Amino acid sequence: MSEKVYGLIAEFDTPADILHAAKKVRDAGYRRWDTFTPFPIHGIDGVMKLGNSLVGWVSLAMGGGAFMSVVGLLWFTNDFDYPMIVGGKPNFSLPMTFVPSYIMLIMGGAVGALVGMLALNQLPRLHHPVLHKPRFVLASRDKFFLLIGALDEKFCETETRKLLESLGGKHIEIVEDAE
Repeated sequence: MSEKVYGLIAEFDTPADILHAAKKVRDAGYRRWDTFTPFPIHGIDGVMKLGNSLVGWVSLAMGGGAFMSVVGLLWFTNDFDYPMIVGGKPNFSLPMTFVPSYIMLIMGGAVGALVGMLALNQLPRLHHPVLHKPRFVLASRDKFFLLIGALDEKFCETETRKLLESLGGKHIEIVEDAE
């Protein structure tokens, strides 16, 4: 099994350090990089240029699809498949479809949120290469890590290492992926 380079990871001591480093990495033109912090840092998502999530749109599409499917099913069954005149009432009316359609809208939206979140986060991923680094356990305690991926167009091991060193990164290590 051959190991390939996944990226370079650097350790920082304070939230201000990682925020400053993230700005410099962004300004240097890197696109495939991430930060790992023990708590949320105000402003890091803006520095990383993370836009709004698409999960809401997936949820809306699945909820709307479920709503329209139930309305269509009720219309088809009551008007064409098995029409039954009861008390002179019409075979199909929109008010009678609202309650089951609304329930399916809520359920479809919830399933859409779950599916969208899992798909867009590329989950479940049972393994991540940074978990093999002994110092990475500090990311859940008091250290801040910045990882620049090897798939980035600008990634060059020596140049990227120099950039991370100039930003004050400590314990700069190569992260290898065994896949």
